[in-house]
Amino acid sequence: MKLWKRLLPLTLAAALLAGCSQTAGREENIFIDQFCLEEVEIEAEAVALAAAPALSTLLTPVASGTKVEKNAKVTIDYSNITDGYVMVNYTAATDKRLKVKLVSPSSANEYYQYNLTPNTWTTFPLSDGNGEYKVSVLESTDKEGRYAVVASVTFQVTLKDEFAPFLRPNQYVDYAPAANTLAKAKELVGSETDTLKKVQLVYDFVVKNVTYDTEKAASVQSGYLPVLDTVLATGKGICFDYAALMVGMLRSQNVPCKLVVGYAGTQYHAWVSVWTAEDGWIDGVIYFDGTTWQRMDPTFASGSNSSQAILQYIGDGSNYTAKYFY
Repeated sequence: MKLWKRLLPLTLAAALLAGCSQTAGREENIFIDQFCLEEVEIEAEAVALAAAPALSTLLTPVASGTKVEKNAKVTIDYSNITDGYVMVNYTAATDKRLKVKLVSPSSANEYYQYNLTPNTWTTFPLSDGNGEYKVSVLESTDKEGRYAVVASVTFQVTLKDEFAPFLRPNQYVDYAPAANTLAKAKELVGSETDTLKKVQLVYDFVVKNVTYDTEKAASVQSGYLPVLDTVLATGKGICFDYAALMVGMLRSQNVPCKLVVGYAGTQYHAWVSVWTAEDGWIDGVIYFDGTTWQRMDPTFASGSNSSQAILQYIGDGSNYTAKYFY
């Protein structure tokens, strides 16, 4: 599969992604025990997954309680790490800001940072495959921008299924409670079994039925999480909403896919990568225009009414830099 390369001015992306860049500019510095946790970009996976997914039913994360790190404030349940996720519940009463730091196997300095809502189980994916992870729960201290460790656990992961992190619901792609989204995905896919046809059916629906919400983009706050049924009902959203809705729909139909967060040009952005038995992970080209595959970036395709210039920008992988996978 050959990728054509036609560079367009980065200002083309900036006009459409003004809202997506808002959150990135407000990322916080976090401190634990007086040590700053600097942001470090996480590299894309180097090897495409080779085996077909074995899972075929709706997968719901469960806090099984067989392996836990627990104290009076918080429980970290890592019973199901072989299925590609860990769950956290902050059970104490608090008015402090809470965060989860998840260090991946690729480097001790590379980590995922999440906000945490108290008194509810929250699922976090183990997106970096096999290896050692460390999960820490943090709460804000009296000093602004500083956090203290409440609980922490380190564990080794050997996944039962390499696709497990990219099929299940998690904090960023929470499709389990989204009954209307699940129903729409089932309606769209019907009896189709071909992966790429499933992708095209869902993709076409999202780009034709969801419009870019410029008002929301201008006001979105750090820590925003998509609610899939709300995005579906309103037919509006920012880049995060587009990608999360599409990923949730596809995962519910047993299509392994990643919600990728990174940069399009210099703007913070979110897009989608999917897996097929024929091609492995399709990270750079996914939209088929009748001749060649283009990048699966539903925000750009919808916002441009699929103009040729935007599709060329989407299809040029050099304009995208992946940072996180969810």
